[in-house]
Order: sequence, then structure tokens, then C-alpha cells
Amino acid sequence: MNPLRQLASQTAIYGLSSIVGRLLNYLLVPLHTRVFNPGEFGVITEMYSYVAFLLIVLTYGFETAFFRFARNEEDSEKVYATASLSLLLTSAVFVGLCLVFSNPLANAIDYPLHPEYIVWFALILATDAITAIPFARLRLENKAFRFALVRLLNIAINIGLNLYWLWLCPYLIKTGQMPAWLGQTYDPSIGVGYVFLANLFAGLATVLVLLPGMLRNWGRPVYALWTKMMAYSLPLLVGGLAGITNEMFSRVSLKYQLPAEVAMDELGIFGACYKVAILMTIFIQTFRFAAEPFFFSRAKDKNATALYATVMHWFIIACSAIYLVVMLGMQWVQLFVGEEFRVGLSVVPVLLMANLFLGVFYNLSIWFKLNDKTGLGAWMAIGGALLTIFLNALLIPRYGYEGASWVTFVVYACMMVVSYLLGQKHYPIPYNLVRCIGYPLLAVGLVYFFERISTHIPDANPVIALFCLMAFLAIVWLAELRKKSLFSSQSST
Repeated sequence: MNPLRQLASQTAIYGLSSIVGRLLNYLLVPLHTRVFNPGEFGVITEMYSYVAFLLIVLTYGFETAFFRFARNEEDSEKVYATASLSLLLTSAVFVGLCLVFSNPLANAIDYPLHPEYIVWFALILATDAITAIPFARLRLENKAFRFALVRLLNIAINIGLNLYWLWLCPYLIKTGQMPAWLGQTYDPSIGVGYVFLANLFAGLATVLVLLPGMLRNWGRPVYALWTKMMAYSLPLLVGGLAGITNEMFSRVSLKYQLPAEVAMDELGIFGACYKVAILMTIFIQTFRFAAEPFFFSRAKDKNATALYATVMHWFIIACSAIYLVVMLGMQWVQLFVGEEFRVGLSVVPVLLMANLFLGVFYNLSIWFKLNDKTGLGAWMAIGGALLTIFLNALLIPRYGYEGASWVTFVVYACMMVVSYLLGQKHYPIPYNLVRCIGYPLLAVGLVYFFERISTHIPDANPVIALFCLMAFLAIVWLAELRKKSLFSSQSST
């Protein structure tokens, strides 16, 4: 199969679980932003920001290390057993510590009345960590459909329990139809905790589904191999922590850098508006699921660099189109969040473009992963993290969540540029810079044109939006018409 066609098909299948699943989860945003006020939604945003940091720690780069060391079937068995046992043991230690220190930890993050949050999230993180390698193995073996089915099961349980606890039970109580036996499963005082419990039960169900395969494929761990994997992955851990700092630090720090009376409301608004940019995030995530094993598998091809350049080219076109679709449809997209949250929608275009930069950085990162120069990748992420912390301290007290969104934009742009310059030195790839820069600028220009015209002719908004979208697609078609078809049947190997 043509390699680009293979990558596109794998991305589409992984997208079934991530895109469809995230869109279904996205449908919880209208529920959450109408059931909870901005301050309560801020609790959800804050807790999941901590999760993002801790999940990096608990997986410590072993997913990428698994792809790096599992070069054949025999190696794959040893790597799988070694990585799985390592994550299982560290997750067990983590859960034990959280059980023992739940009260002090709850006090430390200003939730003294809810030490149960610490226990629940410890278990949530453990389920995610111990299933990371089984999911990675499914990706390595190109079992995308099984990967998608398990992911969708997790999402279905999570959504179902959210709807049950946050919509059905309150409705039955309000209408006086709640059966006594069913009422024992619901306690209104738990509130936002039900969002966390739904996630926990979905994670436990995922472990149960994957457990037979995990036990069946369990081999004998190799200590010498583990040390090599740790040496490879520790820079990825440092880089991952730095990277998640770039993404999440603003959400964590908002609570502590703004006056207490507005901090949680601002955090809730920022978290909800970040969700509006979800289409870009979904595409980047699903692309990464398919691209990482694809890039490693094609590294020895004689025209690998040209292939990577083509992938980048079309990735940027797709992200530019997503930016355009979201911005042109903002009058409908905004309905996904409650009215109290729409005051923050001005940050959406900034966050969309920031995530495009992040996606480009992920594409560029192939140079240090293939050359085992993960240390350089870690230093770039550390630099981005330090810049994030500095700019957040500078801008959040003055501009609140709007300052936080611009920090994200600036940091990802800087990381993208630095990674490109270093990559061209260590692993040159012939990117078409004119078009890679031109398509995002074209999308921004069309949005600017749309907003200027639509203010004078508001009734024609759908027509103008459609014109702008068709103009973008026409320009892409004309610009790429002289190139060989992306999905040509001719193999590039």
C-alpha cells in the first residue's frame, strides 16, 4: 500500500475512536456548562490539568520507548513485558502513596473537604498508565479497529454515566419519579465529583477489557532492556513534563495569580473556551496516534525525508482548513458552551492557531526521535516551559485568561521555529516553507475577510462563510494540481 494512503487510513481509523469519541465527549460540554457554573467548571478544569502532568510522570515516555525498541516479534515480546511490568509497579506505588496521603494532598490543592478526589484521580491515572503499553501494542500491530473499539467503549461508559448522574437523576428527582432503589445510586452533594467518578469507572472497564490480552501476551521482563528503555525515555519524560507545562500551566496558575473572588470563574471560562478549539486538538491527537509508529517504520526508506515533508505539507493544509471551519461557523460552535462562558470566545482563534503550531512541532520532532537525540527535544520543551512560566507570571495578573491564551500562542510558535532550525541541521527534511506558511496565513486572511464583510451584511453570514471555505479549497486544489496525487497508487517505498 502507498505509505501516505496507509497513514491516512490509519489516521481515519484512530480518528473513529478519537474524533467520534471526542465529539461525543464534546457533547458533555453543553451539559457541564449548563449544570455547573463557571466556578464549578473551574474545578473540573483544574483537576484535569493536574492529571495531564501526572500522567506524563506515570508513563515516563515508555510508549515512545516501546516503539523504539520493539523492532521485531521477539523483541516486541520482551519490550512489552518489560514496559508493562514497569508501569504496573510504579502505578501501584503511586496509588498506595495517594491513599496514605490523601488528606494532606487535598489540603495542598485547597480541597480539604474532598480527599476522595485524590483517591479517585490516583485510580484514574493508574488505569491510564497500565493500559498505555497494551494500547501502544495495538498501534504497533496495526490493530486500529480493536484500538478504536476499546477506546469507544471507554467513552461510551464515561458519557453514559455523566448523563445518568448529571441529567437523568436530577430530572427524576425534580419530577418526583425517582424510584427508591435507584435513588441509592445518587447523592446530589457529590456534584462535580460525578464527572470524576464516570471517568474512573470507564477506566476500570477498559482495564478489564484489555486484561485477557495483557495476560496472554505477558512475557519475561529483561532488566538490561529496562535500563536501556529508561535511558532513552527519561529525556522524553523531562520533555513531556516541559511540554505539558506549556499546555496546562496557565490553567493551573490562573487560580493562584488572580484574585480569589474571580479566579475559579476565569478558570472555568478559559477551560470551556479551550474546548471550543477541540476539533484542532482532536485532529492532532489522532494524527499522532497513527504518525509516530508510521514515521519509525519508514525511517529506512530511501526517500523517507521527502515522505516526511509531504506529510507535513498536507497536515498543515488540514489544520488550516479546521481553523477556517471553526472560525467561519463560530455563531453555531458557540452554542456548545453555556451563555455564562461565551464571554471568553475571543481566545478561540488564538488557541486554534497555537494548536496548529503545536501540531507542526510534533511533526518536526521526528528528527530527534529517529536520531536518538531526545535530549535536545527535552531542552526545547524545557525552554518552552520556562518561557511559559515567565510569560504567564507577566500576563495573567494583568489580562487573565486572554493573556494565558497569547502565552500559549507565543510559546508554541517559538518551539516550532527552534525545532525546525535544529532539525534542518541534524536531519534535513525538504519542507516547502512557502506553502507551509502560506496556507495558515490564507486561512487567517479569509476569516478576517469574513468578519469584515459579515458585520455589514449579517444576514448573509452562511453564504459568505461558504464562499470563504470554497475559496480556500479552490486555492488548495489549484496550488496542488500540478503535483502527483497524494493517494497515487504508486508506492513510495
